Amino acid sequence: MLNCVLVANRGEIAARILRACREMNIETVAVFSEADRDSLFTTLATRAVCIGDAPAKSSYLNQDALLTVATHCGCDGVHPGFGFLSENAEFAQRVCDSGIKFIGPSPEVISLFGNKNRARALMREHGVPVVPGSDGLVATVDEALAIAEGIGYPVLLKAASGGGGRGMRNVFSAQEMQQAFETAQAEALACFGDHDLYLEKLILNPRHIEVQILGDSQGNIVHLGDRDCTLQRNHQKLVEEAPSHVLSDETRAHMAADALKAARAAGYESAGTVEFVVNKDGTYYFIEMNTRIQVEHPVTEMVTGVNIVREQLRIASGLPLQFTQDDIEVKGHAIECRINAEDPENGFAPCPGTIDRLNLPSGYGVRVDTVIHPDFVVSPYYDSMIAKIIVYGRTRNEAILRMRRALEETLISGIKTTIPLDYMLMYNPEYISNAIDTGFFERNLAALLRPLGEGAEF
Repeated sequence: MLNCVLVANRGEIAARILRACREMNIETVAVFSEADRDSLFTTLATRAVCIGDAPAKSSYLNQDALLTVATHCGCDGVHPGFGFLSENAEFAQRVCDSGIKFIGPSPEVISLFGNKNRARALMREHGVPVVPGSDGLVATVDEALAIAEGIGYPVLLKAASGGGGRGMRNVFSAQEMQQAFETAQAEALACFGDHDLYLEKLILNPRHIEVQILGDSQGNIVHLGDRDCTLQRNHQKLVEEAPSHVLSDETRAHMAADALKAARAAGYESAGTVEFVVNKDGTYYFIEMNTRIQVEHPVTEMVTGVNIVREQLRIASGLPLQFTQDDIEVKGHAIECRINAEDPENGFAPCPGTIDRLNLPSGYGVRVDTVIHPDFVVSPYYDSMIAKIIVYGRTRNEAILRMRRALEETLISGIKTTIPLDYMLMYNPEYISNAIDTGFFERNLAALLRPLGEGAEF
């Protein structure tokens, strides 16, 4: 087994990894910025080391500092969590070059799937369906116009090295192409240091379904079922469920098989997620593969009983998977609500500040992943997600009822959060009937916010 793991992250995912290591008798090193000096996750590690000032570029994105701490503390593994450097192939390579195990796929695989154009080409080569679009990079506006004319509008311009909705622009007509191309290119360069774009058919208001996979160093690869991540705003997921209730048994089996094809094609090791869009007629297409643990991994853990972070640590230790595909059984239904320190009534503006009162839900079938506490200071320097509430039920309806109860029990005062929005969602007829798509929030946001404007209290 690994002896000592550096957790190159913060907040709830750092706590999640540290707890898994503790259960496996693995020593740990937490790193923290000055803004996180008193954060709960630092107390869960064997040792905690400050690596810089509050801005991420001075701390959690400081590769030199992270590698220095890992080497000095005798770490033989680095777990990157999600966000920050988790999908940075250069960092993964530097970790490996230091003689330390990067707890994730190889730098080559991270680089492959980090370039969406290369990933699409690999999927086509192995028979995994991809969204119709350009065969490679699109270098000019004229080239983009020609391809769009061939496949028909609307189309989507996407950053080749992108993710998280950055460097993406919808184009509904030839007249919009010039501006969309230039803005997508500029955003891609600013966010990823790479202005390359590719183009694909825009599938309007699909479902967003993903498949969790695990692969070990012996070549064994399994999937842990699917998740429905359709509820998004500006390409950012807000609520996730497992399993999806819109897939037929046949489609689910084909999608899982294609996810395994994608993983095997790359020689994938560790946890990963293969993401698809599903059209209203049930056809689906590969869009990308995330080469890290996902924010929404708890819903899969709830319905399969598999501790995904523990499996990552075992795989990184060179151990084989403890189960085969036939051993995996999906039972019941799980829902996760991301709790963000944002004001939905004010354009989802971030709401840093101090939490003065806090009550978190508990009880049968309820899990909360967080590090917040009374007097916790929500920093303006990092992502606004401060907690995840996850519930389990025998059926989707039971899970919805349990989430209502969990949200009713939750009190976070001193800052604005998305809890009222999540609560109203659990009563929305379109959501309850599962008649949702990626355009849901654009259509329903005003109605979901209306009770807040009328003075309702939660």
